[in-house]
Amino acid sequence: MTADTTGERPRLLGYLGPNWFASVMGTGIVANAAATLPVHVPGLRAFATVVWVISALWLVVLLLAMVGHWLRNPAVARSHVRNPQMAHFYGAAPMALLTVAAGALLVGTDLIGQRAAVDLAWVLWTLGTVSGLLTAMSIPYLMFTQYRVEPDAAFGGWLMPVVPPMVSAATGGLLIPYMAPGSGRATLLYGCYAMFGLSLIASLIIITMVWSRLSHFGTSGTARVPTLWIVLGPLGQSITVAGILAADAVLAVDPRLAEGMAVFAVLYGVPVWGFAVLWIALATALTARTMRRGMPFALTWWSLTFPVGTFVTGTTQLALHTGLPAFRVAAAVAYVGLLCTWLLVAVRTLRAGLRGALWTPPSPEPIRSSKDPAR
Repeated sequence: MTADTTGERPRLLGYLGPNWFASVMGTGIVANAAATLPVHVPGLRAFATVVWVISALWLVVLLLAMVGHWLRNPAVARSHVRNPQMAHFYGAAPMALLTVAAGALLVGTDLIGQRAAVDLAWVLWTLGTVSGLLTAMSIPYLMFTQYRVEPDAAFGGWLMPVVPPMVSAATGGLLIPYMAPGSGRATLLYGCYAMFGLSLIASLIIITMVWSRLSHFGTSGTARVPTLWIVLGPLGQSITVAGILAADAVLAVDPRLAEGMAVFAVLYGVPVWGFAVLWIALATALTARTMRRGMPFALTWWSLTFPVGTFVTGTTQLALHTGLPAFRVAAAVAYVGLLCTWLLVAVRTLRAGLRGALWTPPSPEPIRSSKDPAR
């Protein structure tokens, strides 16, 4: 028994990919969305605190495991960068740091105190922002110069390296009230808007390519279908950012500018929210279609959690800025969907992880289109 367990360890850590950090993102957003939900539910904040602690501890475990992986299997770890599918998920690690940072400000203050929570958030935000800007530049550069990209290669995972700056903008907006008045606050506010634009424009380009690929080639491979939900991530997160920055703008800039930013939060947020609802309907239909055909479980299922969570937080911001009950109801309904999905994916991940099914190398075979006659 002991010998078997020892023999398994190298294999279990032999293929630890950056996509594992999506589980931290998906767990942390459950806490963050609960903390900001515009509906009062007894015990919800305590629940959010517990989930945030779980996400923070899981982040520490994965960071330590990743360091061990690079030390013990450097060749395999470096190969992930050269893999045109896996490399995009390096964006998950910065977003995991940023999600836990946001949770520290939203619920961590109840547990560790405001000073410690703010200090923790600053450290995680700095690390997440620097590494996120790095992935936003380096992974597209590798796509343009080194990766072989087929006509049907575009998938939701392409968004992963360019979305971190958007998450940085949301978390940075939460940090603005904790800064001293002056140019520092204004610089952070405008910096967050700059990251908002950086991520949004890059995301819109990729979303267009994903739509084109779906139209021409269909849904490529069952393992990648859940990544269609990643499209919802930059949409929901951008609505969230616009709302958070508008709420805190009055602390950093001239009142006239702050008023304009509040107007932008609504005039931008509502139309994008409409497209996000359309994408939810399309992604749901495509996911259900694939599940009927036998979609196997994989870590890509975590794509069903964080993006939905950003839709919840974005809808919450619209509820706060418009005062409409419809958005409060929509946020509550979406959160119920998020919670059910998170529980399902977390249980399946635990079960598959214990069985060793998730500790295998990515398939070297190309992913076929569902329109391919061979399928």
